[in-house]
Amino acid sequence: MKYSSIFQYAYLVFAVLFTYDGISKWGDGSNGAYISLGLAALAVFMFYFRRRFNKKFQNRNNQS
Repeated sequence: MKYSSIFQYAYLVFAVLFTYDGISKWGDGSNGAYISLGLAALAVFMFYFRRRFNKKFQNRNNQS
């Protein structure tokens, strides 16, 4: 389960990278800014989703 917690924080790293990419493309006037910002939002969502799933999984293992 240690690997899943590492990948969980990798989503935050990708969110920061996509946000930076989106902001830099926004300043250039490129059309890809919305896609990058959308992927950043998706990465943040996946972080919280995986975090909640991991907590449920750990609670289920502790009860058994």
